Amino acid sequence: MKLIPTFLVTLLLATAVPLSGADKPASAGKLNIVLFLIDDLGWRDIGANGSTYYQTPNIDRLAREGARFTDAYAACAVCSPTRAAILTGKYPARLLLTDWLPSGRWNPKAKLREGRFVRGLPLEEVTIAEALREAGYRTASIGKWHLGSEPFSLPEHHGFDVNIGGNAHGAPGTYFFPYDGDWAIPTTGLRAKWNVLPDGKPGEYLTDRLTDEAVKFIRASRERPFFLYFPHYGVHTPLEAKKEIVAKYEKIPEAQRQGKTTYAAMVESVDESVGRVMATLKELGLEQNTIVIFTSDNGGFYNATSNAPLRANKGAYYEGGIRVPLIVKWPGVAQPGRVSAEPVTSTDLYPTCLAAAGLPLRPNQHRDGLNLQSVLSSGAALGRPALFWHFPHYNDHPSSVPSSVIRKGPWKLIETFDPEGVELYNLADDLSETRNQIDTQPVVAAELRRELEAWRRSVGAEMMPPNPDYDPSVQLPQKGKKKKAAR
Repeated sequence: MKLIPTFLVTLLLATAVPLSGADKPASAGKLNIVLFLIDDLGWRDIGANGSTYYQTPNIDRLAREGARFTDAYAACAVCSPTRAAILTGKYPARLLLTDWLPSGRWNPKAKLREGRFVRGLPLEEVTIAEALREAGYRTASIGKWHLGSEPFSLPEHHGFDVNIGGNAHGAPGTYFFPYDGDWAIPTTGLRAKWNVLPDGKPGEYLTDRLTDEAVKFIRASRERPFFLYFPHYGVHTPLEAKKEIVAKYEKIPEAQRQGKTTYAAMVESVDESVGRVMATLKELGLEQNTIVIFTSDNGGFYNATSNAPLRANKGAYYEGGIRVPLIVKWPGVAQPGRVSAEPVTSTDLYPTCLAAAGLPLRPNQHRDGLNLQSVLSSGAALGRPALFWHFPHYNDHPSSVPSSVIRKGPWKLIETFDPEGVELYNLADDLSETRNQIDTQPVVAAELRRELEAWRRSVGAEMMPPNPDYDPSVQLPQKGKKKKAAR
């Protein structure tokens, strides 16, 4: 037998290509993960959270079979930062990704200059998809991405084996094939096509098509653990739905409606999607081996639904802009029917998914996220001191102003930058944020402001400096009028 020369062995080892996560054999017993992220779905837009108008039987069943959080929050009141927080486990302020993409410049004559922010999810971040793929998971992002574009900030650049329908855009041109529409590229004067999907059938509805793709992915991945990140475009504008479903809601008297009939039909199509995915898992014998998470990226859009009793809407830092549905079905861990009032947020999904996969946590990555397993299983408190938000930008959503926020226990303090102000609410007895207690609770307010300022320093939050070109005689235009559908 001939021996291979030592120098050749060394050369072969040096040039060998290591197995990618997709090539590594999967370990037995790992839970599959399905994460539904619905766009602009308000906190009270599901039956489980009190809606009597929207029909969500599949989502409500998921809540009965899993755990539901009453005090769950999006990491931001607009979409891109929340998506980044979910995938990285970090607050948007820490990531320097604090506004929707690709938001353009504000008026150069505004009172303050906007905080700087990155225009795509940083490649340096190890996303939950990358962490799971390293452990042998097959990964897919099906639907809205909105965290960057070519050449290096699409799902395939951040740990996803499969990307269907995900690009830089925040909404389709239309929800019906061919999904086309054009939009204004900020500050360029140019227009671009949406082109969410390159193919389809006449009359095809986007929410249904994405669900078809999700079902195909689950079937193709049944022999190994998989991570399905399913960020629906629905129920974001443009408000478009299947006529037969809209007709159902048009029969309901206006006084009994919570929102627009077309929006209600869009919510129902999302609910049908949840039902189809759950039915597929059951059919394939995967239901008890899959953790399913359902949530939204921010509060409901003001012109589509009512967020009452919560105040305000998407874009605002009152509860209507940031409180969202969150349901977690984790077989064997989440006690069925559990309802938790523990304050939780988008960053917590990363370490929770790692725990479900049986993987060690990565505290240096998901620095602002906590594993929800103990809350799901026993109702234990997380011990988190407070939750924080920071939005150093102007925004044309009603009730939205540049703000920083802290929630600690029942107390919530909002510091606004333009106009300058501070508001303090006790959510335990004033969920609708109608009684500003800044004058009656000065000690509480002072403590919360100190903690908020310390947090901003710790994460390197961008602030809004005075604008030397400020012209008070110039009326600020409505930001994003031509690109509203992108957010």
